[in-house]
Amino acid sequence: MKINLFESSETFKTYFYDRVQTVSVSPYEEATIYDKYKALGQLVFEEISKRWIQSNKALETSNKKEVIYFSMEFLMGRLITNNIYNLGIRDVVEEGLNLLGEDINELEQAEVDAGLGNGGLGRLAACFLDSIASLDYAGHGNGIRYRFGLFEQKIENGYQVEKPDDWLKDGYVWEVRKDDEALEIGFGGSVSFEKEGAVYHPNELIKAVPYDVPVIGDKNARINTLRLWNAEPTGVYPSDKHGFVYDQEVRRISGFLYPDDTTLDGKILRLKQQYFFSAAGVQNLLNKHFEKYQTFNNLADKVTVQINDTHPSLVIPEMMRIFMDHHGYTWDDAFNIVSKTCAYTNHTLLAEALEKWPISIIEPVLPRIYQIIHEIARRFYLELEKAYPGDIDTCNKLAILAHGEVRMAHLAIVGSFSVNGVAALHTELLKNVEMIEFNELFPGKFNNKTNGITHRRWLEHVNPELTTLINDAAGKKSFTLQNLKALTKKLDDKKTQQAFLEIKALKKQALIDRIYSEQGLKLNKDAIFDVQIKRLHEYKRQLMNALNIMMIYEKLKTDPSFKKNFVPHAFIFGAKAASGYHYAKKIIKLINTIASKVNQDKDTNDYLQVTFVENYNVTYAEMIIPASDLSEQISTASKEASGTGNMKFMMNGALTIGTLDGANVEIKDLVKDDIFIFGLNASEINEYYQNGSYDPTEIYNNDSLIQKIVDQLDNGFFDQVDAHEFKEIKDKLLNDDNYFVLKDLNDYHEAHLNANEAYKNSSKWAKMCLNNIAMSGYFSSDRTIENYVDDIWHLEKV
Repeated sequence: MKINLFESSETFKTYFYDRVQTVSVSPYEEATIYDKYKALGQLVFEEISKRWIQSNKALETSNKKEVIYFSMEFLMGRLITNNIYNLGIRDVVEEGLNLLGEDINELEQAEVDAGLGNGGLGRLAACFLDSIASLDYAGHGNGIRYRFGLFEQKIENGYQVEKPDDWLKDGYVWEVRKDDEALEIGFGGSVSFEKEGAVYHPNELIKAVPYDVPVIGDKNARINTLRLWNAEPTGVYPSDKHGFVYDQEVRRISGFLYPDDTTLDGKILRLKQQYFFSAAGVQNLLNKHFEKYQTFNNLADKVTVQINDTHPSLVIPEMMRIFMDHHGYTWDDAFNIVSKTCAYTNHTLLAEALEKWPISIIEPVLPRIYQIIHEIARRFYLELEKAYPGDIDTCNKLAILAHGEVRMAHLAIVGSFSVNGVAALHTELLKNVEMIEFNELFPGKFNNKTNGITHRRWLEHVNPELTTLINDAAGKKSFTLQNLKALTKKLDDKKTQQAFLEIKALKKQALIDRIYSEQGLKLNKDAIFDVQIKRLHEYKRQLMNALNIMMIYEKLKTDPSFKKNFVPHAFIFGAKAASGYHYAKKIIKLINTIASKVNQDKDTNDYLQVTFVENYNVTYAEMIIPASDLSEQISTASKEASGTGNMKFMMNGALTIGTLDGANVEIKDLVKDDIFIFGLNASEINEYYQNGSYDPTEIYNNDSLIQKIVDQLDNGFFDQVDAHEFKEIKDKLLNDDNYFVLKDLNDYHEAHLNANEAYKNSSKWAKMCLNNIAMSGYFSSDRTIENYVDDIWHLEKV
């Protein structure tokens, strides 16, 4: 009889002890923490594999509909804790390790963050996969197995320096290679037209090898699959290139997340990446579907392909290519199937983020795909001419091909049956401003699905102490989203308020210890922990945060009454700037320069501290978010589609200071006055854009404090750098303040002072935080997924 090694802590302890020695090839006492993590991972994966087989069999026999979630990023974070928790074996593992004198938290720290994403897009995808499995639906991810992540960030002399994120150097215990399901993806070459139709003759074939990662439902029988494609040579090497050179070129396709696209080679590589995982995912799903059903006529009844942002939009012409060129479908029949199978999630209103590919690049790299895109575009343009007779401007505005470019968002809209935004405001702006003509042309196609996060990771895992408090308030032993609402009856309860504040202090101390050990800065435990952690981008306005710090510093230096009434404040930043994004990297240098100045000033550093944490990632966020008091969500209104960090902070009892942008709007609707809102709203911003009346120099000339801090950027105020180090920032603020930093700055500063004042009343502050926690259940990704299921995917539980 087979023994279940997780049946008891004693049994697990015995197997774990033996496995550690096998992994390390040394006595247990000499094994490293990584050896122990690897042994634990192997044992857990063996348990997963048994359940994975059963789960796949259950799906195969059920014939239930599936969703395939195509995304350029899946920011999974560490999986060891997630997996043992969702398998329901956490207690057994923890007790077994304790018997050996091991701390499970130390073993968890040995796992690296998988370098499969960058920011909110990838973290959202990870939450969605978790919720799909936990809700017992069949839904799988499709992406790229990047050899190196975005980059490992180092801060040297205040500047961001990028180092390779070699996350796979020790292997990845959670993946399994599936050589037998490898595919060949074609690039370049030519197309001929024979009697049977178009025949594509690629001049380069690249092997796509799938690596499968299990996605485990929460204590149920469902294990779905994240399939990641690795680019490898086929074994047929071109005669005009050295074998090693060609090998390196091929492997670059799955080498790095978001290669620098400021060069032609970089653009071609990005395009190849996008087609590589889109084509591999499409071919894989169609092969399996045809093997099972011997037809594609029922594809839309059995599968929905969710296109997450524009990166996987090439799934649309790729499906068309396979239907027509390999299975003899007519254009109309093929497009009918494709447009009923594909759905598109839009994540941005930023024009520069809505991908456009030059025809001069896409046509030679993907000749057959371009022909199909061209034909989709031609037929759609004929529809536009019927819908808008004589209105060439509108037709050209909506066209898929224009100005020598392929507009990928337009291709995704035309080729999909559903287009969803990711927050109420974002979707309204899509429907009524940015894509109003598309919304009129395709009534009912646009819909909203407000983003969510998984409480399993972002509350239960990262903040078990707060989870216990919530459960106690509800009188429950285990956590459910309903428990959160029970807090509404405890908002005025002094014991609950005090317990919350003690938990927050505990989390703050853990963060203080880490930052001190890594950076030598000891944050004031009594300070407000004010946090902005997200990708570094101008529209997210880390610059405005930095200027506000300069205003506070100026007042602390010059106004004794301000200093006397100011609660100590610790500003914490974490962000990576894209390697080619010069201006964003300059902002990082400014933040670190401000930090250096204020942290060393003995006159003020009891009141004001600033730190920029190095190499911010999911695991660091799991420590920072529970320790936060204020959550900075300060993007220019109408620019942030949703945000998910705002939800994680809210769930952990941090108050939002932010604009009415993205999901902040919905947070405010739920928490009423327990939020610090400032700044222009979306309609006001759009009005300024339309009439061009915003003049930042007017603010500069008429506000002495703003003038002073802007001048400090290049007048030698920062004496540890060249006097003109930040002249570029000053010039842009005064001449090209496209994100309304100076316009919103005073209102933002005032909101900060209001938050500072509110913090003085600890009971009131705790009540505001508890209300935020109580209202955060709406932002569960379980709710979001049920919305997708009801309105778009139409899945049944397996």
